[in-house]
Amino acid sequence: MTKPILELNAFGAGSTAVLGDALAAAIARRTRLFGAASVLFYDEPLEFVHGEGCWLYDAAGTAYLDAYNNVPSVGHCHPRVVDAVTRQLSRLNVHNRYLHPGIMEYAERLLASMPPDLSNIAFTCTGSESNDLALRLASSFSGGDGVIVTAAAYHGNTSRVTEVSPSSYKRGMPPPHVRVIPAPDSSAAFAADVAAAIADLADHGVKFSALIVDSIFSSDGVFADPPGFLRAAVDVVHRARGLFIADEVQPGFGRTGTALWGFQRHGVHPDIVTLGKPMGNGYPIGAAITRPQILDGFCRKVGYFNTFGGSPVAAAAGLAVLDVLREDGLLENAVTVGGRLKEGLAALSRRHAVIGDVRGAGLYLGVELVENDAGTPAAQLATAVINDLRKRRILIGAAGRFGNVLKLRPPLCFSAANADLVIAALDEVLTHASRPTPASRAPRP
Repeated sequence: MTKPILELNAFGAGSTAVLGDALAAAIARRTRLFGAASVLFYDEPLEFVHGEGCWLYDAAGTAYLDAYNNVPSVGHCHPRVVDAVTRQLSRLNVHNRYLHPGIMEYAERLLASMPPDLSNIAFTCTGSESNDLALRLASSFSGGDGVIVTAAAYHGNTSRVTEVSPSSYKRGMPPPHVRVIPAPDSSAAFAADVAAAIADLADHGVKFSALIVDSIFSSDGVFADPPGFLRAAVDVVHRARGLFIADEVQPGFGRTGTALWGFQRHGVHPDIVTLGKPMGNGYPIGAAITRPQILDGFCRKVGYFNTFGGSPVAAAAGLAVLDVLREDGLLENAVTVGGRLKEGLAALSRRHAVIGDVRGAGLYLGVELVENDAGTPAAQLATAVINDLRKRRILIGAAGRFGNVLKLRPPLCFSAANADLVIAALDEVLTHASRPTPASRAPRP
């Protein structure tokens, strides 16, 4: 059964954890305030008060190794980012209708990392806003509304973007202008699925506008290899006069290690690139980057402005992140430590039959859990493993249509020792998956 993204590893009424009075009271308070929109992780939710590097701390000072959060991409509370934001906030923070050197420097540095024809940038506050704008740009330029997405894609939470985020659906079907195709199995199959979707849109009188993918297919269960498999599908899109939108909110900013952007790893040329989450290391900032021809036509019709997008403080955070990525060698670290982590997980797959596959690139990995040789998704086991690791003070998440893929996506400062700790803990959890095990602590940093 397909599971919506907000139900993956979510705390719910069915939790069997024994909650202390203080935790139960905190959960009840939040539920009263947030109502049905209150979503928490784990059978026994966590309350954190401090973060540093790859570690999160609760009020008692207990350390949890964070192998999940990619928003603090260069590490929780990185002093360079904190200092840059604090200094700029103490001087000036206004919208970007005024000239400001920091905003322009940041735009120039981002655009310098893109293909030369992608020379215009529109700043937003979130990846959802970036993807919403990208879809509007594509529709304006192509004259169509038809969009193709993968089966468990998640691209954000505005009205327009939720329509192209099947993993958000709790019931119902995609709207008539959206076609959903399987996550990539091979280059040829994926390209054929895109072509079939374009043809089906045409058969129903819907003009094709865009294919939008997160180039590591994170919500679909992490599909990264082989590098270059996206090229055939992008060629199909361009032959059909559609646009390719590269959603870099998850794979961008060095996450895959070999390149700053996930689409570069595949050697494809997007028409629009969208950015978000890790861009400001926790400070809200996003962007859509495209060709002048695409942006010009759109702005002749409606224009675009975002009050908080690309403010001086947001630019300061973004510049600091780019500096840290380069000066701390975090792309290289993603390759080295990510490779070590992937090799260790692959070794576990040879000892534990429940591991059906280990996928990913850099420091974005997925471990698929299955019930049998037929590959039946082991969703309940995945939930149990995630919660057992949480008891061992290690935080990971879930992905995939059925929630049976363990998602490892730590800050890019993750160390070899951190990777070894995750491998050892997962080995222990899988070894004892059929019976209770005493909780143990991850060593403090």
